[in-house]
Formats: sequence, C-alpha cells, structure tokens
Amino acid sequence: MTEWGQLQQTIDGRAAPSEASYPVLNPATGEQLTTAPLCSRSQLDDAMQAASQAARTWSRDENARRSAMRAFADALEREADLLAAALTSEQGKPLSQAREEITGGIQILRSYAELPLPVHVLADAGPITSVVERQPCGVVAAITPWNFPFSIALLKLGAALLGGNTVVLKPSPFTPVTTLLTGVLARSALPAGVANVVSGAGDLGAAMARHPAVRAVTFTGSVAAGKQVAKAAADDLKRVVLELGGNDAAIVLPDAEPSAVAAQLCTIAFRNCGQICATVKRLYVPASIYEPLVAELARRADALKVGNGTDDGVQMGPVQNQAHFQHIQTLVREAVANGAVIAAGGRPLDGPGYFYPPTVIAQATEGMTVVDEEQFGPVLPVLRYDELDEAVTRANHSTYGLTASVWGTDPHALRAVAERLDAGVVNINTHDVQIPGAPFSGRRWSGIGAEGGIHGVLALTDPRVLNTARRRRQSSDALPGERMG
Repeated sequence: MTEWGQLQQTIDGRAAPSEASYPVLNPATGEQLTTAPLCSRSQLDDAMQAASQAARTWSRDENARRSAMRAFADALEREADLLAAALTSEQGKPLSQAREEITGGIQILRSYAELPLPVHVLADAGPITSVVERQPCGVVAAITPWNFPFSIALLKLGAALLGGNTVVLKPSPFTPVTTLLTGVLARSALPAGVANVVSGAGDLGAAMARHPAVRAVTFTGSVAAGKQVAKAAADDLKRVVLELGGNDAAIVLPDAEPSAVAAQLCTIAFRNCGQICATVKRLYVPASIYEPLVAELARRADALKVGNGTDDGVQMGPVQNQAHFQHIQTLVREAVANGAVIAAGGRPLDGPGYFYPPTVIAQATEGMTVVDEEQFGPVLPVLRYDELDEAVTRANHSTYGLTASVWGTDPHALRAVAERLDAGVVNINTHDVQIPGAPFSGRRWSGIGAEGGIHGVLALTDPRVLNTARRRRQSSDALPGERMG
C-alpha cells in the first residue's frame, strides 16, 4: 500500500464498495480531504453475518489467534508512515504526535498478542476439579472517537480478538481514513470476517448496537452518544463497555513551585489541542500562588506554536471539526460574559482551518459552562481556592469521574489529597498517564466497564466454570456442595 486510493470498507476480508459516500474534511484547511463510504443496512448485515461465521473458527484456536494478531501488527508497522500521514490529515494533530499514536497502537496490539489468558482454579483436589475459563461473547461492535482514532481502535480490536471474539468496527465519521486503511491491512493478515470495518454517521453506530448478531458493544465517545448506544443495546441485554467523557480536576497545593507546575500542566492540558478525555479540564489553585501560576501558564501557552500538523515545529494543531470549533468559541465568550478574564488566547486565529490558540481563563468559577462541563478543547479554566478541604469538595462535585491529579512537593500531603479524589485514575504530580495493562475506567457518567490489558479482555468475555468429577458414582452418591434434583 503506497497511497490511499479510493477508500472502501472491509467486509468478510474483501473490499466492500458503497453506492453512497460523504466528504471528509482536513481540519487544518477546512477543505475536503477525501470521501468515505456510507455503509448501507444490507452491508451492515453482510458484515455481521461474516463476523458470526468467522467466530466459529476464530474462537477455537488461541495460538492461531495470537499468530494472526502478530501478522496484523507487522502489516500495520510496514505502513506506519502512511498511516501517520493519514492521521494528521484527517485529525489535525502534529505529525510527530500522529507517529506516536500509530506506534503506540501497534504496540497495544502486540501486547495483546502476548497477554496470557487467565484460568482460575477453584478446586484441584478432592472428588471435583473446578476451573473458571474465559469464553468469547461472540460478535463485538466497536465504535471509536475522533481524537485518537487509531490507538483506540487497536485497543478495542486487541482485547476483542484475543478473547476469541470477532469485530465489526466503525470509526467516527470525522476521522474514518486511518481506520479504513487499517481494515485494508487486516485483509491479508486476519481470516476473513474476523475484523470488518464499516463507516457512516451516528445512526450506523446505533444500528450496530441494536443488531441481533452483536453480543457486546464497546464504545468510546461523548456521554450523550454513549447513552444512546446503551439504550440501543438494552433491549437485547448486550454487554456494553462505555468509555465516555471526563471533566478532570487538578488541584495544586500551596507548596508547589509555580514555574515548574505550569510547565507540566501546560504541556498536558494542550496536548492534542486539549481533545483528550483524561486530561486536565479544571485547575484549582490556592490564593497564595494564584497570580504567579496563572501568569506562568499564560506565558507558556502563548509560546506554543500552533499550525498545520504537517509543518515543522508545530506543537498544537487545529480543533478537529467545525462544530466543536464553534462550541469552544461559545464556551469562552460565555465565561467572559460571566466575569472570567482571558489570560492567554481567547479568540480564533485568522485564516483557514479550525485553529484556536491555547487559552487560559482566569477568575473562572463554578456555574460557568466551561467549568461545569467538559470543554474537550484547548481551554483551561483556573479556579481560586482558600482552603484545601474546599478544593477537594469542589473537585469531586461533578457528574464525571474519569481521572484527577494533585500537584505539590510534600509527599504526605499529596497522598492524603489523592486518596480523597473521586475518580477512576488518580495521579500525583502527573496526569494523562497510560500505563500498559492498567485498567482505564471512569465513575458515574464517565463510563461503564474497563479497557486496557487483561481488564479489556475480561470486559469482552464471559466466565465459564468447568467442573470435572474424578470418580464414578451412584446417583444417590451426592458430592460435597452438589445440588441433587
């Protein structure tokens, strides 16, 4: 594969041309990049049928699955440069960060190919041996977002495939290119029907979640879309794994050094244009160091180079799509109208594309939408606090509970605050850390279930208890703990 060519879906190991298509835009220019196929309902049925048929063989041979997954990773690695270029063009992130995502996604797939599947021995002595094994759910519908379209797709594929499931995968309509190319590369590495890739709008995701062939749905995206997926899956009692949004709080302690903390927070908050579920979205700073910390954040934000991800030295690309670009502007205008002060950024850049500069909002307070809801963009509201207990209470007061962090120098104080933060992942002097194998899951509206490592496999498999009698017996001879009747 040396170029994209005409993008096509992958169904049953073959190209699946579509009669209809839609435009895909380059967020750095606002112009059309290419077109992507629209999956018809009959094509979706074909993909589900292919996945169902492939599951019968795929689920039986663990060693064959691992071998095929390694071959798939090799195929992706051979085309890493092409995939990275496609990712930057459709998503907007700097090319260096796109390469990191491609490399990281391939490594995720390789790690799953080597991950041992658990077998839990309940009893290995006496008249009965009993073990708990993992069995595949069956066909998995995987729906991915536009912020990390490649790595999240590989996270879902790796867990599902190792567990013996087959997959029908749908990318965000904003970023289908890299995922469709991934489907092309899967054709030669995986058995037909094991990994099918279709593309379309949100109604396709709902149709996947409702489809009778599907037994599990894994979704990453917004809370609103996640609720719709859960509703669509509920009637058939399908397994659902939902990784949704986060409005992550970071608390700075009074003993923190403003310059050092600002340098780390600025890098974290504005990476990928702030379009990360698990990054700093609300920053709580004590009154004693509020002014110097805001000033240092603003200085560093203003120094970040914003531009087309293909240009040398660019540190932050555009907001991914026009609708979200406009939403960011609305959030900032509303905050200013309610008393906030712009310390850095605050208005879109001139020229084509969806470029919004790194923006630091001082004098932010609860009640502002930019504080109460997830911005998912290059905007960091900074809130003042007087008492640490008050800051912890305010940080925990959210419908979200994905990740959180605390920053300072006293290890005892840091640990004490960390233990009180109500989130699925809590960090000390860092944030947005992805440790291989660690479970990634949120609380409340941030999601249901977990992804990552063995936790991702467990979420897409069912336990099966296998009991074996060691001796022959009469029907009247009940074994210990056995129900008769």
